[in-house]
Formats: sequence, structure tokens, C-alpha cells
Amino acid sequence: MENLELQKKANEVRKGIVTAVHAAKAGHPGGSLSAADMFTFLYFEEMNIDPKNPKMEGRDRFVLSKGHTAPGLYSALANRGYFPVEDLTTLRKLGSYLQGHPCMQETPGVDMSSGSLGQGISAAVGMALAGKLDNKDYRVYTLLGDGEIQEGQVWEAAMFAGARNLDNLVVIVDNNGLQIDGKIEDVCSPYPIDKKFEAFNFNVINIDGHDFDQIRNAMNNAKACKGKPTAIIMKTVKGKGVSFMENSAGWHGKAPNDEEYATAMADLAAIDAQLKEGK
Repeated sequence: MENLELQKKANEVRKGIVTAVHAAKAGHPGGSLSAADMFTFLYFEEMNIDPKNPKMEGRDRFVLSKGHTAPGLYSALANRGYFPVEDLTTLRKLGSYLQGHPCMQETPGVDMSSGSLGQGISAAVGMALAGKLDNKDYRVYTLLGDGEIQEGQVWEAAMFAGARNLDNLVVIVDNNGLQIDGKIEDVCSPYPIDKKFEAFNFNVINIDGHDFDQIRNAMNNAKACKGKPTAIIMKTVKGKGVSFMENSAGWHGKAPNDEEYATAMADLAAIDAQLKEGK
């Protein structure tokens, strides 16, 4: 898909995120918005998937390890055709299949339930190992938060993946620099992130997580690399696309009120207008 089309899709994903969290009056917009470009690339270009057959045996797998950013995953799934975009407004509502964290039993397209930070990458490593043992050619992708990698379980999983040469695994770290309590470097610095993954025998790539050329090149590099799992460390802007949410830790887990929602949607409409002009 052309980059301009991906940018347009990503903006639709961002609209879905803001709309869902506003309707729920709760949720996590900041980290959903920072990862929206990666969600878009994975579901519209990278992964071998079929929305009409979500359980297709040979599909690529995705695990949202930072499960609280479910609004971003749900919006990507909806825009890709797994379920109606209109259903995003049922986020966190009683009886909805779109709960605050992903549920593999209820939500089409969700490969793993997640939410307890640190555990998603372990599930993804298990899926990748299963693929190797069963001689399957599917690939496994997992998205972690940079605050999440303060969890020790992340590094146990990384150690195992590197030791077992799981080159069908891509670990993506959304390095937006902020977590619920503030800057990650102030809370419990995980830096240097790249060197840590290198120490566990990973092929490590640093990118701008809002640049589709860099995302595409990183994914191609990951597929070409044999004998090592890949870690993509993507530098992003928390709250990307919404003026008052950008680079603000306060929007980690807070819903916009009606006035803020209108401002956010106006910001995204302005981006739409620029994209239609081909900018």
C-alpha cells in the first residue's frame, strides 16, 4: 500500500481511538495514538491475515502486550473489516465484546488476551516456538510499551527467544517516553533499550515509528534476518495527532470530555484535509 493511503488509514484509526475512548468515558488514548501508525502498517500491509477468516490456521499472529492500548488495536481491526467501525462506541460497555483489555474469546481478530503487563511477549514467544516446532511459516508480532519493559518477565521472554533463535518473532517497543507516572527515565529508566535486546541475541532496529518507509524497511530487515528474533525500537509521540494530548503523560489513561473530543476530531479532520491534498 502507498504511504499516503497508509497515512489516511492511520488517521481513521486515530479517529476510532478518540471516538471509542470518548464514548466509554474511560480508556487509554495516549499510547493507542502513538502506536496507530504501527497498528495500521501491521494490519493493512505487513501481516498475512483474513478478516473473513480470523482463525485461519496459517495467519500471522499479533499479541498486544501493552493490552491497555486496546482502543488502538480495536480501531485497526474495525477499519480492516473484522467488525463494524460503529461498534467502537461500545468500548468498555456492559455486554460489549470490546472490553478494556483484549479478549481472544470474544473479539474477532484478537489472538491473545492481554493486559497484565509483561505477559504478552511471553505468549508471543510461545507462539513463535510452536511455529518452529510445527514447521509452520507464520510470523508472530508483539507490541510492548516502553514503561512495560520495566517488568522482569519481559527479559525472561527475550532471553528465551534469543537463545532459541526465534527468527519468526518481531518484538516492537513503542518508545514514546512516557508512562502513567511521568517520564520513563524518571520512573525506572529502561535505557539503553536497544543494547539490552542486543545482549539477548536480537537483531535490533531503531526507527521513527511515524515514518512508514522506516517501518517497512524494518519489517523487511526482520524477514531477511535468519537465526535471531528482531526487536524494533520505535520512537513515537504519545498522543500523536491530537494537539493537546501530544507528549502529555496525563493522557495516558484519561477520556476526553465533549469539548476535548470536538477539538481532537477537528485536529484529525485537519490532518485529513492535508492528506487529501497529498501533503
